[in-house]
Amino acid sequence: MARLKIERPSKADYSCLLEVRITDMNYGGHVGNDRFLSYLHEARVCWLTSLGYSELDIEGVGLVMNEAMLQYKNQLFYPDKIRCDISVSEVSRMGFELVYHLWSEGQQKTILLGQTGQVFYNYREKKLARTPEGFRRRFA
Repeated sequence: MARLKIERPSKADYSCLLEVRITDMNYGGHVGNDRFLSYLHEARVCWLTSLGYSELDIEGVGLVMNEAMLQYKNQLFYPDKIRCDISVSEVSRMGFELVYHLWSEGQQKTILLGQTGQVFYNYREKKLARTPEGFRRRFA
C-alpha cells in the first residue's frame, strides 16, 4: 500500500483545545485510533461555530464529509490536552478540504495529521450543492 502524505500547512485558519477523555482509551493504554475522527469532528464543529455556521447551515446549505485520511504520528494518553489546528485548502465548485494538525500539549509533539474532504449538501433536496459565494470569498 502506498504511504499517505499529508502536508501540514504553514498557517492555521483556526485552533482549538480538546481534552482526552478516559473513555477514549483502549486496551493498549492509549487513545484508540477510532477516536481520532471524533476529535476531528469536534474541532470542525468548533471551527464552524466560530464562523457563525453549523454543519447544517453554511449560508443556506449543509456539509457532508466525503473523504478522510489519518496519519498517526505518536500515541496519545489520558488526561492529555490536544491542540487542533485546522487549515482550509482546495476550495472547489462543490466543496473544500480541511487539514488538521493534532498536537499533544503534554508531550509537546505531533500526534496526528488528518485531512477530510467536505462537500456542500442541500439536505432538503437531498443533493450536492455549490460552494456558497461568501464561503468561497472567505477561503479561496
